[in-house]
Amino acid sequence: MEKHDLVHEFPEYREKIIALQKQSNRFKKMAEEYHENDNHIHRIEEGVEATTDDHLNELRMKRVHLKDNLYKLLL
Repeated sequence: MEKHDLVHEFPEYREKIIALQKQSNRFKKMAEEYHENDNHIHRIEEGVEATTDDHLNELRMKRVHLKDNLYKLLL
């Protein structure tokens, strides 16, 4: 199972991601929430945590929503 960290998802925005995490509290907070959610998904997919398929799908949808919002801030 693959992690979906922001730099991996948007390698062309690596420098901007780093800068925004230092300059924008909104971006930093959203990025932290994204990473926490992604780590949670990863633990479930690796079998470290158990959950229902519905809950895992909700977490994945949340990750997509956060990723979309973060991308908009990168543009």
